[in-house]
Amino acid sequence: MTPIKKVIYKKNVTLKPIWLMRQAGRYLPEFRKIRKKNLNFIKLCLNPQKVKEITLQPIVRYNFDAAIIFSDILMVPYGLGQSIEFVKNFGPQLGSINLENIKNCRLEDFKKKLNPVYRSIYQVKKSNLIKNKDLIGFIGGPWTVLVYMLNRTSPKRRLKKILSDKPLIIDLLQYINKYLEAHIHYQIKNGADIIQIFDSWAGLVKEKNLEEFIYNPTKKIVKTTQTFKTPCICFPRNIKNYKDYVNFIKPNVINIDYNVNPESIVNNINIPVQGGMDPRILLSNKKKVEKFTNYYLSIFKNHPYIFNLGHGVLPQTSPSMIQYLLKLVRKFNERSSKN
Repeated sequence: MTPIKKVIYKKNVTLKPIWLMRQAGRYLPEFRKIRKKNLNFIKLCLNPQKVKEITLQPIVRYNFDAAIIFSDILMVPYGLGQSIEFVKNFGPQLGSINLENIKNCRLEDFKKKLNPVYRSIYQVKKSNLIKNKDLIGFIGGPWTVLVYMLNRTSPKRRLKKILSDKPLIIDLLQYINKYLEAHIHYQIKNGADIIQIFDSWAGLVKEKNLEEFIYNPTKKIVKTTQTFKTPCICFPRNIKNYKDYVNFIKPNVINIDYNVNPESIVNNINIPVQGGMDPRILLSNKKKVEKFTNYYLSIFKNHPYIFNLGHGVLPQTSPSMIQYLLKLVRKFNERSSKN
């Protein structure tokens, strides 16, 4: 059994495996070299040879306990026919959506459009580099995908009053769920061992709308994932109440963000926990990195815990700082195994 599966299924509290969100990304010089020659981000995500290479770069360099497929949460809108362009120093720009086209989209056409993603997963899974490691597939949370599709850009740029048309939101969420579940199924079928749900904009939803916009759609997806005998990690960034979220949705693991107090999590949540540390800590110095790394490891010392961050690795992070982080986590594991 892999280190992460031991934490998820055996509730192992001695072992603290480590992988990082955006571990394959712009902070790595080997990734920047590829990206410089591949300016179209969507095309890069649809290039199985390059995706395999990028996904395995941090495994080669750091030997993390898991690989996460290099892709994007916006591949599902792309599969549904919405145009997407990633603009430098701005972020994603999506085209207008046609609800009728989405309703009439056939699963066969969706699968065909995203088939390079599934081929990439299949190829990575065959690599000896991830032997005894998990390959993580992922999706965006239904709400987060909906926000991007309707807002047509990141909500941190501008956010229209998308809540004004509630019937449209409810209708669209049903179709988004359908294709997110299909996307999960095809990822698992091709070798994904774990699915992570990135609900990056969960914090935008008011408490009165949580059940309808976040809880119910996400619970359905988590249940579907578990039906395939695959564990599901949920990352509802900036959610107001992690305990309520976990009790309602019942994921296998909850990934916490860096704004939440980890002490309140360890005292209130029984399932395995992942993440939490602010990625900006890695931009400081080794003394600070050691302090905060040990802080999270000590808090979750007697709780099933997968070390990760409270968001993705920042592009300006030094690769040497990631190496130092791994050294600290593995030293902690060595000490724990001897006790």
